[in-house]
Amino acid sequence: MSGPQESGVFTALRTQLQGAASEFAGGPDALEGILLGMVDDVDRAVREPLEIFPVCHHSPASALAMARRLREKQPKVVYLELCEDMAPLLTELRNCRLPVAVQAFAGEIDGFPQEWAPLSVVAPITEASAEYQAIAYALDTPGVELVLVDRSSDHVFQWDRANPSEATETDGSPAEAEEAPKSEEAALHGEAVGVEIGDLRPRFAELEEHLLRHGKVRHWSEWWHQYVEVPLGDSDHDTYRQVMFLIGSLFRRLAPGDGSRVRVDEDRERYMWTRMREHLEATGTDPEDCLYVCGAFHAASRVEEFGVHGRSGAFAISPRTATTWQYGLIPSSHAAIEAQFGLAAGSVSIAATTWQKSLTRTRVRPYRLEGQAGARKSRAKKALPAGSAAQAPATDRLTGFLHQPPVLDSLDEAELLGWSVDIVRAARRNGYLASTADAIAVFETSILLAGMRDRAKPTPYDFQDAAVTCIEKDSVPGRRDVRRLVEIMMGGDRIGQVGYEALPPLARDVYDRLEPLGLKLQQRGVQRALLDIAGRPELEACSDVLWMLRRLMPAAAARPIMGERRLGERSIQESWDLALGTHQRALIELGYEGVSLEQVLEQRLRREAYGPRATTAGVLAAVEDTLLYLRSGRLSDELGTHALKVLAAERSVDGAPEVLRRARALLAYYRTSRPELPAWIESFVKTGYAHYCTLLPTAFRDEDATVGQVAAMLGFLFSMESLALSLGCDRTQLELAVAQSHPDDPSKTALLWAAQVQLGTLSRAELRSRCAELLDNPLVVPSYPRYLNGFVHALEPVPGLADVVVEAVSNAFGRLPDAVLLPWLPLLITTLRKGAADLAPLLIREAGRIFPGRLPALDAWMPPWRMPQEDPFATSRAQRTATAPRGAALLAARPATCDAVAELLGCEDGWQQHDAPARPGAPLLSAHPATCDAVAELLGCDGGWAAAGDTAVAGAALTLRHPATVEALEPLLADR
Repeated sequence: MSGPQESGVFTALRTQLQGAASEFAGGPDALEGILLGMVDDVDRAVREPLEIFPVCHHSPASALAMARRLREKQPKVVYLELCEDMAPLLTELRNCRLPVAVQAFAGEIDGFPQEWAPLSVVAPITEASAEYQAIAYALDTPGVELVLVDRSSDHVFQWDRANPSEATETDGSPAEAEEAPKSEEAALHGEAVGVEIGDLRPRFAELEEHLLRHGKVRHWSEWWHQYVEVPLGDSDHDTYRQVMFLIGSLFRRLAPGDGSRVRVDEDRERYMWTRMREHLEATGTDPEDCLYVCGAFHAASRVEEFGVHGRSGAFAISPRTATTWQYGLIPSSHAAIEAQFGLAAGSVSIAATTWQKSLTRTRVRPYRLEGQAGARKSRAKKALPAGSAAQAPATDRLTGFLHQPPVLDSLDEAELLGWSVDIVRAARRNGYLASTADAIAVFETSILLAGMRDRAKPTPYDFQDAAVTCIEKDSVPGRRDVRRLVEIMMGGDRIGQVGYEALPPLARDVYDRLEPLGLKLQQRGVQRALLDIAGRPELEACSDVLWMLRRLMPAAAARPIMGERRLGERSIQESWDLALGTHQRALIELGYEGVSLEQVLEQRLRREAYGPRATTAGVLAAVEDTLLYLRSGRLSDELGTHALKVLAAERSVDGAPEVLRRARALLAYYRTSRPELPAWIESFVKTGYAHYCTLLPTAFRDEDATVGQVAAMLGFLFSMESLALSLGCDRTQLELAVAQSHPDDPSKTALLWAAQVQLGTLSRAELRSRCAELLDNPLVVPSYPRYLNGFVHALEPVPGLADVVVEAVSNAFGRLPDAVLLPWLPLLITTLRKGAADLAPLLIREAGRIFPGRLPALDAWMPPWRMPQEDPFATSRAQRTATAPRGAALLAARPATCDAVAELLGCEDGWQQHDAPARPGAPLLSAHPATCDAVAELLGCDGGWAAAGDTAVAGAALTLRHPATVEALEPLLADR
């Protein structure tokens, strides 16, 4: 790109660099072009009428130089490299305690792939940063306008469409990423894309490695602190600008040829200069009264749109997508900034400490937003003077800066000694066996390491290495290692907080509704909340809020200690551990989804139920949550109706166990809480009965269907059978489905036998016989544990088989020799533990009922299944035979019964007289003895005929043969 004519300000420097390039390279080559091009970039940026202020993110030197320049120049317009759509939110910074992050959030997207959702962009802001100084100056100074000129949050994802997960403005090295803390504070930004001002880091890996090796430092943060922060801390404005321009140009010209990243960088620069020119033309502001704050990497730009006189109209800004963005402030921390942007652990904390020391040393008054936490009350702001300080003509400050030897700070023994004593004290509190000797060793080692690295004064990084070497011997006794203790001692991980006034409506509503608890919920840490709902009924509303927070937020934000919420149950006392202040970001992001917890929960339940991957179990879970947290019959009926459609569309049985559990719970709840069942639950039972009957034969044969899933299907069919049949279902469908099932797996085979027992097509005696045959077959014995697994799962649909399962297990242990039993015993235990752990209590309870409770009784104990089976009717038959002659008296005592039977059978002869012959006393019984036998069989009477020669019996054969028949028929026919 052809730039403006070069000025003569840096002629001497160009000559020296050209000579150096020729000497080292042996003639003109690429090195000369790079060196001279760097000077051209500096010259071009310095001569720009609109003053460019290059910065590095979270750099105390940049913040100090910014504070100085703002008080000198007093610009009327401040252009800031930050997403332009975040401007309305900056005024809320005064209600927060830094560090915080400005966030743009989009939960529902339109114009981007759905798998990217949700979209989130954050821009962290610390007090020791140049952008905060510019924001505080512009917002609190009357007559000053703050204009954000960087691409919008929507364009961040438009331009990084290829890989949005890497759309950060920095590219941390793997080495530093390993040093980043993995604490909870490091995850305050979540998965958001980070946007920062001043990305100054070599993009050429060999260059960074070269700088670290020759600088004798471990990571980039230490190199920047030693060779940039310290020399520029006390430099004047011109020197600072030219050095930052030079560093930005160096990193830009030595960047690798990553086409996509270079394109994004250049588009951002075109975007910012286009916005600035549009603002200048619209307002008529003099460029001399403006200040452009941007990263040094972008300050040395070479695009044609650079400058107020650059090319216009060539760059077209694409429109935003239809995605709706929401904006808010979320808490940030030093650890979160370091983790997101690939900085060394503790570097931002050290920068904050350096910032405070620099303010004390230089007596520069920084800018702070009025009313911010910790800010002093300042005097009333006055309007800007009519004429602000104009930009002075540029002079060559680079030559002198590059020629001067490094300034070696003198050793501050008092400071280093204080550090050594403090770290030993902190180490002892954390379990280390540190002593005064260790403090001396740390002091001397710090000086030694600094000397080895050509430094007279040990830096915090030298001291950190010395402390690790001298104190941390073999292991870490506590939670924190020595490196982390040094970071805490140097300033710690400061965590920001968003004030109440800056919170979204939902977060404020949550704090207001939980106010009766009397806790300071905005503070970090865990607080215990005790709710005596029985004594203070007004706390029930707080309980509802806490249970919804439990459902919507991370588990640690609201954790119940005592009390539970189930269908049809309410706690009278509850105890909670609350950490809403620690998880303030999650609470704020809830506010992006709605204005109340109920609205957000309803939206989430609808998304879960109507999502493309929704399952029947998931929809039933949503129905249950609706009843638990919202108590909304309308929504539960709507989601329950949708569950019918999802169930009908499913072709697998993967969710059958969960469907069974939730359907049973909902059915029990509705039966106890409502006078009648909702229409949807009746339809669900009816549809589910037919659905699972259809899938049952396939599931028995399907290798992917587990025995637990098939058992859950049978459990649904058998437990819901009475309701399904009352609603019009046909039991024949279930019988046919079981008859068509032919499993190959032993577990499913045992399950099928249990189903047949439940349906009555297989007797319990036949089931016992089959189990005995399995133990008699040597080829089947190795797979016997799998049969037992099926029997245990059968307790879900057929819990009455518990005694048979106990008998099957006992027979195996009693009959099989140790040589056979011991090899498959581990398989039995692992199979039952893996597949039927929840059904084991039922089996154990049944075994405890059958087996003796005392050890001495075990020797004489006989299993119930080995005892001889007695005929329950034998005793009654003997008694009836002994008292058979009483039949005539019974017939005479109950004549109505005989009359009713005679009328039913069509006998009209009537009663005979006592003196009549005995033979015609019962002609009907003599003529049709099979009729008496059939009636007796229906009534369960097994008595036989009496002796034919008994004259008393001959008159009333029915009574003598079946005396119980008359007794049973009398109440049935009493009305006749």
